[in-house]
Amino acid sequence: MATDFWASTHFKRWIVDRASLKQARAEDLQYVGDPLYLQFLAIFFANIIAKLCKKLQLRQRVAATATVFFRRFYLKNSYCETEPFIVIAACCYVAAKAEESPVHIKTVVTEARLLFGNEEYGLKSFPSDNSKLAEMEFYLVDDLECDLVVFHPYRSLMTLCGKEGSNSGAGIVAAELFGDSSSGERYWGTGMGKLELQETALQMAWFIINDTYRSDLCLLYPPHLIAVAAIYLTVVLHPGTRNTVITQTPSTNGPSSQTSQTPSSSSSQNPPAPTRRSSRSTPSTYKKPHSQDVIGFLAGLNVNMSVIATIAQEIISLYALWGRYKEDGTEATSARSSFRGSNPRSTSVLSSGTTSSTAGTPLPTDDTRGQNISAQPAIVTPAFLTQLLLRMREGKMAELAHPASGRPQPLDRRLERAQAAG
Repeated sequence: MATDFWASTHFKRWIVDRASLKQARAEDLQYVGDPLYLQFLAIFFANIIAKLCKKLQLRQRVAATATVFFRRFYLKNSYCETEPFIVIAACCYVAAKAEESPVHIKTVVTEARLLFGNEEYGLKSFPSDNSKLAEMEFYLVDDLECDLVVFHPYRSLMTLCGKEGSNSGAGIVAAELFGDSSSGERYWGTGMGKLELQETALQMAWFIINDTYRSDLCLLYPPHLIAVAAIYLTVVLHPGTRNTVITQTPSTNGPSSQTSQTPSSSSSQNPPAPTRRSSRSTPSTYKKPHSQDVIGFLAGLNVNMSVIATIAQEIISLYALWGRYKEDGTEATSARSSFRGSNPRSTSVLSSGTTSSTAGTPLPTDDTRGQNISAQPAIVTPAFLTQLLLRMREGKMAELAHPASGRPQPLDRRLERAQAAG
């Protein structure tokens, strides 16, 4: 597996800008009417991938890779022209092989049919033929351009916190993080020191990274920046870490500034030697445990902190939107509950427009094609989004069947490409 992120296809081909994302979703937006629906669909699809991978007993890293494959595929395709559920199954199937945890294709088809056919999604048309999934695998790998190596923020997080298990593993991670020293891409400053986080704080940072796959952050930013943003939010949200930072913050009032100048003014009268001898005579003062300066550690990283703040803002906006999405049953473990519990006023602050301008906006009832989408409450459900996908596809089919040119077009562009190839 490649170890240098800066020389990988992930960095060279699959880190895109917001204009590319907007262009990729332009056609879907014609049948939705409001970008907020597409953000809900991003959460919806990521949750489905996580559920399917859990049924297949795959690791979290495989689910993350499958989600990245799904996002990359829809940089070149639209929801209304494809069947996202068969794409999800293909992404999980290919990701399992890419992460060296292969699953039999028959098992994937069986579990996908059971998951998609339940009452929550109500999809009865998922194919039972294994060849359909195998065909979709071909189209998926083709659109991914055979770039199946994905770098995730988990490794960067564990390396920054010094949690890598072996020396060889740490060497591989260092190569991934630093890259070629002559390229100027190093972000860890001198590379000295590890961040000291409590186990619960480290777990929260891990969960925050899990949650970022509900958005397009994996397409916009390198993984190490997402890892640093997760640590940044953990410092704010985790009670123990936050209290430690507060106690380390120096006071800026007047008396402290005056007392800090007193020793310098009397230094010419009192020689410093007796003070140093006195400090040596009391070695107990050096046995006091020293708390790491977390803020200083983050400030010492060779990253643009304004970009880290932007990523953190997007994660908070994701939580605000995710709060309106409700699934039946127990949800997967995430940092969303910690976000709510850390600040009881977070919901009102977000809805006021400080962090997310769309958090408190009601969803529209009509799309731009004039099709009436029934009004729904502030809580969005998978059943509603499944019906939305169906209506998007029906609207696209109607337009292709009766185009302005009078010549019907094939619904699936992949079919058109296959026919052109003979």
